Amino acid sequence: MDRTEKLHIAMFPWLAYGHTMPFLQVSKFLAQKGHRISYISTPKNISRLPKLPPHLSSNLSFVEFSLPHVHGLPPGVESTSEVPIDKVPYLKRAYDKLRDPLTDFLKNSNVNWIIHDFAPYWLPGIAAPLGVNLVFFSIFNASMFAFLGPPSALLGDRRKRPEDFTVVPEWIDYPCNNIAFKLHEMVNHQQCMDDDMSDFQRMGRLIQGCQFVTMRTCFEFERDAIKLLIKLYQKPVVPVGLLPPLLSLPSNEDNKWEAIKSWLDSQGEKSVLYIALGSEVNLSEESMHQLAFGIEKSNLPFIWVVRNRPVGEGQMNDIIPPGFEKRVSNRGLVLRDWAPQLQILAHSSVGGFLTHCGWSSIIEALKYGRALILFSGASSDQGLNARLLHGKKVGLEIERNEVDGSFTSDLVAATIRRVMVEPEGEVFRANAWAMREIFGNEDLSNNCLNEFTRFIEEFSTSACHY
Repeated sequence: MDRTEKLHIAMFPWLAYGHTMPFLQVSKFLAQKGHRISYISTPKNISRLPKLPPHLSSNLSFVEFSLPHVHGLPPGVESTSEVPIDKVPYLKRAYDKLRDPLTDFLKNSNVNWIIHDFAPYWLPGIAAPLGVNLVFFSIFNASMFAFLGPPSALLGDRRKRPEDFTVVPEWIDYPCNNIAFKLHEMVNHQQCMDDDMSDFQRMGRLIQGCQFVTMRTCFEFERDAIKLLIKLYQKPVVPVGLLPPLLSLPSNEDNKWEAIKSWLDSQGEKSVLYIALGSEVNLSEESMHQLAFGIEKSNLPFIWVVRNRPVGEGQMNDIIPPGFEKRVSNRGLVLRDWAPQLQILAHSSVGGFLTHCGWSSIIEALKYGRALILFSGASSDQGLNARLLHGKKVGLEIERNEVDGSFTSDLVAATIRRVMVEPEGEVFRANAWAMREIFGNEDLSNNCLNEFTRFIEEFSTSACHY
């Protein structure tokens, strides 16, 4: 095969916006390089994606598969943001039923490669007989996968109890600053696992069955973890880069942003705390109250994005303490449901970010050098991200009870003030600011994407010579 020959590449992300968007970024890059891309998802997930620029539409097409119904999944649900965490296993079972339509598509479409997510453990079984190569693309970072270990650990039963995930595993061969889960994170995370096929088993099978692995990171940030994974997997690990999002404004939200921008313009440089816990973190009323009182006690200007609860639960509005908004109205903005996060983080008045530690949000914050107040959510990588960033001293974790995750408003306020304004927090502010050289570096990002693309092209070329 000639190096210039164009490939047909199918993209198959998991059913969550935090997954579909990075997959779209990689799709656009590959399409710009002239490869033909079939982006496969369900109708609702595809409709939520931004419109394609006209020059890419000839190379990048969306392929819609209806999500099969499974008992236990509310009708019409197609993504994790539409269900509480304990319903996610049903979404995984519905996703697994896409096996048949995907098989039919592959038989009739001459696909060379599938770039897939963590969930379709059955994919190697249908791709190999058809001569289709697989890339396991994780939207998470290398430190999380280093903690999870080789396929033998993911597929084995050495770590059965939640407690087994609270210690650093023996295969970690570099200083990792105690990157492990807290007990409360592990207990919560298990709610979204399918009993029949855990996330760890899914990933173990896919790592074994793919040609190579890629993830949303780069050597400049996680050299040790990537090198360890190459050793543990005994196959190439080619990072796709951090995929920092580009700053652009959805036109239908112009008015909302203008009001926020006007408020930010009136604040001092790096004085404002931004608080957002992602679209899928749902705290108890007690936790929301402690968080609110901590934000209030910090006495700093802030913007807090408060989201409605998923389907089937009450509105989040009632969960903020009575009178809170009135008491802080002179120095704080509470925004409901949606906020232009990237625009807010890019504004020079923002100095810190209280985050649930989702990897996409961290990338957005460090792109602009914002110091982090780390409050990990209950899913997947968030606890490990909190330890990673705490260890790299770009942020500080809010202390919590290791067993039940409880915390106090006083600790919230103290952590916010230390990171944002106190002299001993200067190290976090300086280190976070320096991270712009990696997380905000478009050349570095494009170099990683180029290397990833070259690897797919050259692998395809060499495969044709066997």
